Amino acid sequence: MQRAAQLVEVVLPGRVEPEGLELRYGTVPSAGPGRVVIGMEATGVSFAEQQMRRGRYFDQPPFPFVPGYDLVGTVLETGEGVDHALTGKRVAALVKTGGWASHVVADAADVVEVPRGVEAAEAEALVVNGLTAWQMLHRTARVRAGQTVLVHGANGGVGSVLVQLARAAGARVIGTASGRHHDTLRELGVLPVDYRAGDVPARVREAAPDGVDAVFDHVGGRSVTDSWRLLAPGGTLVSYGSAATRDDQGSKQWPVLKILGRVQLWNLLPNGRRAHFYNVWAGRAFGRDRFRARLRADLTQVFAALQRGEVTPRIAARLPLTRAAEALRLAESGTVVGKVVLMP
Repeated sequence: MQRAAQLVEVVLPGRVEPEGLELRYGTVPSAGPGRVVIGMEATGVSFAEQQMRRGRYFDQPPFPFVPGYDLVGTVLETGEGVDHALTGKRVAALVKTGGWASHVVADAADVVEVPRGVEAAEAEALVVNGLTAWQMLHRTARVRAGQTVLVHGANGGVGSVLVQLARAAGARVIGTASGRHHDTLRELGVLPVDYRAGDVPARVREAAPDGVDAVFDHVGGRSVTDSWRLLAPGGTLVSYGSAATRDDQGSKQWPVLKILGRVQLWNLLPNGRRAHFYNVWAGRAFGRDRFRARLRADLTQVFAALQRGEVTPRIAARLPLTRAAEALRLAESGTVVGKVVLMP
């Protein structure tokens, strides 16, 4: 594949509405030592970018920068020390920022090959969302067949993958979502609960009188406490976000720090229940090589689940990169199922 003559990037210049995103054009970058240039074929809009445009993502870089948490594309160029056989391969990469661009430079050690026959947008919908869902389900909560789990935001990017992986693992799944998404959840074998109908804990208790074995909570705020109280003896709470504080003012660190404090306190209680705050990057603290190996292994498992038909990626919309503002606005609307995907 020939390198294109021009780089196209979407720039987040500051705390702006989606329409404040800017397009920047430049020269296609070259691959340095140990790195590759990826021609982007699909990148996604996640909750991280929604927080970043508000300046509220926990460890986002200073403005201006190019957002884009993950991408799928074809390796166009390899740098010194990289196996040239990687050129022409379709790969996935988790980059945190920089994915909203026609060409992205990434460390070769961080890319994961996408199986043949898997379409780019489908693979993209399973990179950060699938990796997050897989690791929370199998590494953190260690859900087993016959258990009952509660997934908040079961229609969202992570939630829609999580409920499918949980069902494939043999778990009974209760999922919260607005009423418009309940038919879709029932088709996936999920018992839906309308979070807008009030008193979600009471409705979950009706479905699981003895409590649930695991709760996956991206909402934060009061929801984390309610989720903890819904656990059965020996159950596990996995908190992985603070969506309820998306539009709050003040410190961007405080909502996460408050959850971390509660997690530490709850884990001191002698009741057999456990609480975790999950972050996909946390494993890097134990060594980058180990983190990379785990990422490759787990994302490979997600792609294998896709090939087995255990997971169907939920793609809410496919829009060109130049319509990133529209894509971000759509993702924030709360009306879609699955992930909004940007394409060249």
